[in-house]
Amino acid sequence: MPDIHPTAIIHAGAQLAPDVAIGPYCIVGAHVTLGAGVRLISHAVVDGRTVIGQGTAIYPFASIGLAPQDLKYKGEPSTLVIGQRNTIREYVTMNPGTEGDRMTTTVGDDCLFMIGAHVAHDCDVGNRVILANNATLAGHVKVGEGAIIGGLAAIHQFVRIGRYAIVGGMSGVEHDVIPYGSVMGERAHLAGLNLVGLKRRGIERDAIHRLRGAFKALFEEQDGTLSERIKSARQEFSVNAEVLEILDFMASETSRSFCTPRHAA
Repeated sequence: MPDIHPTAIIHAGAQLAPDVAIGPYCIVGAHVTLGAGVRLISHAVVDGRTVIGQGTAIYPFASIGLAPQDLKYKGEPSTLVIGQRNTIREYVTMNPGTEGDRMTTTVGDDCLFMIGAHVAHDCDVGNRVILANNATLAGHVKVGEGAIIGGLAAIHQFVRIGRYAIVGGMSGVEHDVIPYGSVMGERAHLAGLNLVGLKRRGIERDAIHRLRGAFKALFEEQDGTLSERIKSARQEFSVNAEVLEILDFMASETSRSFCTPRHAA
């Protein structure tokens, strides 16, 4: 039977796993589903058509699943789907999708959202992502697996953050960030590769060496256009999965350009 504090307000339509724990002064809406082992510590609000996966913990004053901060939102029955084992700290806000995109916001598994982080409407956040204190995602942002967004960083709408990329604190990111990239700055530029993240992921030294070679060929050499350098790199590094991931990311459809080094901007 769920462990529900007597001061919590739980709508009769909410679906609760038998072992959820809901602390003092929490509010759970009519269309909310809480999976096994979900914990609402206290003073948390979960509303809207929101699904929260097994083992996720939500800390005080978080606001999860309420209406998007989008003037085009007209009350459409959009959703927010949060995966398993996430930690959602104090004052975090997450909004559902809108009919202007795919009608859903999704968050993967094993993520950490530190105090004051924000995930806006129609975002797609992968597994093991970290948003540090007050990091904010505008609408329609895609964040790949293992990416880290530093404190007070702001990600522009429709931007893509590649897998295992890192965004420095207080950065304003207006353009796509390649997988394994490292960006920083008031108007963020590509500062190199996330070498620490690569090592933590267990990427072999030879693969990291090839990644550095591909980075140089793409962004530091000035021969030909970027599209020509991408084509050349695909031939040169055809057996390196990490390089091909970067090249596929750059070749895929996007409404934004890419963060580049300052000298190449």
